[in-house]
Amino acid sequence: MPPASADSKPMYAKDEKALCFHGELLYEAKVLEVKKIDPKDKTSPYEYRVHYKGWKNTWDDWVTQDRLRKLTDDNKELAANLRREVQQQQQQTKSRPTATSKSRKQGSELGSGRGSEERHSSVPAGGRGTKRGRDNDIEKEEHFANRPSIRLPIPDQLKSLLVDDWENVTKSLLLVPLPSQAPCNYIIDTYYNEQKHNRRPGSADADLLLELCCGLKLYFEKAVGKILLYRFERLQLADVRKLWESGRYPEWEGRGPGDCYGAEHLTRMIVNMPEIIAQTNMDQQSITRLKEELTKFCTWLSRNSAKFFCAKYEKPSAEYIESAR
Repeated sequence: MPPASADSKPMYAKDEKALCFHGELLYEAKVLEVKKIDPKDKTSPYEYRVHYKGWKNTWDDWVTQDRLRKLTDDNKELAANLRREVQQQQQQTKSRPTATSKSRKQGSELGSGRGSEERHSSVPAGGRGTKRGRDNDIEKEEHFANRPSIRLPIPDQLKSLLVDDWENVTKSLLLVPLPSQAPCNYIIDTYYNEQKHNRRPGSADADLLLELCCGLKLYFEKAVGKILLYRFERLQLADVRKLWESGRYPEWEGRGPGDCYGAEHLTRMIVNMPEIIAQTNMDQQSITRLKEELTKFCTWLSRNSAKFFCAKYEKPSAEYIESAR
């Protein structure tokens, strides 16, 4: 967090009600005391002693500003979404075997008749290679399972729109009209311009908002042609790319996927973010913060879906359908 200026005031006042992170969840809390972390340093950031509503006083805690959130309707909804997501994850964990037990079960299956052909054809004499190979496989799978990841609570409205989108493209052979009336970059810029007023300039929260929006734009540019299109849409991308690259159409000059594709494809990317993040080297704290920001973005996009999602898909020509098949 950037150091506070000498004349800066604390963002939260004594006796103010707020939301406070404890682990992955947000709880309602009350600010009991406010002080600078280092009283001798005028630029030192503030810390706050909070009491969690409904908890014993022994749980009162000194926390830094990045753990607190204003008690707004949006943040209350965020707290509810995080709580619901953790509950679902706990239920799934109880009903699902661990990665280690699954790996051992798979290892035992490889030692049975199903894997006999592989053993005879590829394992060195002496049989030690089989055990080492299985141990390596188990280690790799456990490493994969232990990588930091997130589960995003996608609002039901967005889930419904994604189902409709899938049916329109894959079943009805329709296409999202391009360029979108509300392209991806426009949506992200609109979100940023609305949300930046809720973040103190120069604060860690403001920096995180900017990083999120820039990151979404960058990932979208890279992901459109690789993971966001259904097979039926790939020919449409090829046609549009010719317009970008030909240089003969001024209205297309300087455009890219983020200036062409809209909310439908942006939402497809959002639901793929857990897999994308799993390929990064982010630590768990950074992932928790990113999950919070993505959840806020999803909630906002769901509330404004009528503004951004196209009202009517278009029917391509018979030549397009034949070629796309």
